[in-house]
Amino acid sequence: MARGLKWGCSYKRTTLIVCSINIVIALYVLRSLYASLYLYSSNDFNRVVKYTPDQIRRMEESIRIRRAREPVELVKTVKELKKEFNREERVIELPKEVKNKITDEILERLRSLNANANTSEQRNAVENWRKEKLQEVKLLARETEGLTSSNLKEEAGILVRALESDWAVLSENIGLWVPAEVIHQEHDDKPEGEEEPDEVLPGRPLPPECHAELHTDYDGAAVRWGLTHHKESAADCCQACLDQAKYAKPGEKKCNIWVYCPSETGCYSPDIYQHKNQECWLKYAEKPKLNFKDWYSESYRDSHPNAPLIVPWVSGVVSA
Repeated sequence: MARGLKWGCSYKRTTLIVCSINIVIALYVLRSLYASLYLYSSNDFNRVVKYTPDQIRRMEESIRIRRAREPVELVKTVKELKKEFNREERVIELPKEVKNKITDEILERLRSLNANANTSEQRNAVENWRKEKLQEVKLLARETEGLTSSNLKEEAGILVRALESDWAVLSENIGLWVPAEVIHQEHDDKPEGEEEPDEVLPGRPLPPECHAELHTDYDGAAVRWGLTHHKESAADCCQACLDQAKYAKPGEKKCNIWVYCPSETGCYSPDIYQHKNQECWLKYAEKPKLNFKDWYSESYRDSHPNAPLIVPWVSGVVSA
């Protein structure tokens, strides 16, 4: 019995010692972990915040450059646009019946004008109505100042604002648009006594021997078919006529008429063909005769609906 009691006490003492040792080891491990974590955090903090003077100088220089290159005007413009947008968004919507009344009054004012009134008179009439209406509404707003809760007072204040600062928005909302009058003034800076310049043909100038006639179409037998004979300019077409006459073989007809199409959209002719820009017709006629000159007559255009008003061709009669 005594031996059993002795072993029981020894077992309890051993268990207590083992538990104490485990607790000491656990505390030691926790202390070690906390110390390592503190050291790591301290080292990491020191790495982040400690900069050399040269690094600090570079960072300050970088900040200065960014500020110097900041688009100040653009930022200012954007802020102003935001204010404008916010102002437009804050526009108080007028009641529909008030809008209808304003529209009717403006229309009545415009109807009172003469039928031949120009846009300036129309704009003045609308502006005079706006000023008169604004004075009327301001007077109404002053008369309702003593009222603490009145829909009439509130509507008067809204209408004053609409007729003053928000007039452009209100005009758009009610569909009012009067176009600005465009005054065209022709400036004649031509020296006195100087004649108007002749119509300029594309390409190099025509020599006098070509005897060029604008808006003219001469008749004659074709020496060179123009549908397949194109030249860069009327001067080149005239030169082709002169060269053909100079080098013509015995018995061949010599060119004494040249007809050229200078229009980029082509030239009209009563035949079945489509005549394009730069066509150069070389012709011969013993007695050159005009087909058309300056413009097509009204009777001709009645019978030829596709004919333009002005003759598009340019021609000349040369010495063969």
